[in-house]
Amino acid sequence: MPLRWKIAALAAATACLVAAAVGVLVHLWTAQDIRSRAEAQVFNSVYSAMDAYRRTGTLTDGAELDPAELPAALRHPADGDRHTAYDGRVNGNLGPSVWAAQRVDGPGSRVLAVRVNMSSELYGLRRLDVVMAVASLAALAAATPLAVYGAGLLGRRLRRVSETAGRISAGDLDARTGPTKGRDEVADIAATVDLMADSLSRRLHTERQFTADVAHELRTPVGGLLAAADLLPPGETEDLLRAGVRDLRGLVEDLLEISRLDAGAEQPVRAHVPLDAVVAEAVARTGLDTEVTAADAQCAPTTQTVETDPRRLERIVSNLVINAHRHGDTPVQVTVEGRTVVVRDNGPGFPPDLLRGGPRRFHTGATERGSGHGLGLTIALGQARLLGAELRLDNAPDGGAVATLRLPD
Repeated sequence: MPLRWKIAALAAATACLVAAAVGVLVHLWTAQDIRSRAEAQVFNSVYSAMDAYRRTGTLTDGAELDPAELPAALRHPADGDRHTAYDGRVNGNLGPSVWAAQRVDGPGSRVLAVRVNMSSELYGLRRLDVVMAVASLAALAAATPLAVYGAGLLGRRLRRVSETAGRISAGDLDARTGPTKGRDEVADIAATVDLMADSLSRRLHTERQFTADVAHELRTPVGGLLAAADLLPPGETEDLLRAGVRDLRGLVEDLLEISRLDAGAEQPVRAHVPLDAVVAEAVARTGLDTEVTAADAQCAPTTQTVETDPRRLERIVSNLVINAHRHGDTPVQVTVEGRTVVVRDNGPGFPPDLLRGGPRRFHTGATERGSGHGLGLTIALGQARLLGAELRLDNAPDGGAVATLRLPD
């Protein structure tokens, strides 16, 4: 349930509770007031009737002597004392009632009693209950839309903050909530999200600048090492040194490529190319034993042509194939179908943290996945974003890692 409806339901429930509590209190107070006034009236009436009866011998104010309906509690009152009792019996329009009684003479004498009928007052109490109920429903009907409207305003402000946080989480470090109306907790949350985005942006900028600086500084000495290795006499030492320098140069080139992708300095050079041919060429350049299958070639004689940057597409495919061989297990299969390229191995699959947060530089996951710098998937993901393609990493149900590249239409 959306937050606005939760707040509206809470406001409606609160209004109902308040209306019910007020209605019950008004009912009880009014009922007690009616009974108190009836007792005072019947008490005064029996006093007047007793005075008139003693002086004139006549019954006034509706007084009766030993009436049959007199409650049992009043049939034997103490001498000279006036007593009252409530009679809840209803007979037609008569009742409930309040009785008052007083003994006329000495012991064994008759009892003079007066009754006050409360039916009209209780009817008025029932009408008051109905009016209170109608007024409560009317107030609830008026308050609920206002609560929905107010909750909607709050919900929109929170949704704006949530959307900004989602954009930041997706990689848009320039997303900001901006000024927010009010000086409440929502405004504090919005300001905190913006401050967090500023701090994260600064840290990432510092990290990217450091990576670019290191790569640029290492490029010259690595080139010198490679030139010096060429001067060594042939032999095992020269081969080992050349291989190490070559790996170091590859690492520096990868760092430079990542820094250019981070800085947005790369621009694709698009051309119409046959997708299966570009993929086959990229796999062949790796020099690794990989099976390439073009599903479209089995169904139609024409080749699927896509508009993309072939150099960057080869870079993505080769990185995925190398990663599959390095961290997975053979056989490694590459399937081209439509505008989709799927690279699958038969190893342990991608680690859970990589599936949750995506590839991270210098992070290779579990140790059983092999060695590496954790840059291959990072570069592949960056190049895919530059091409407007989608690169999804999954694990197959029967085991193995699956990388799916979908090129845009």
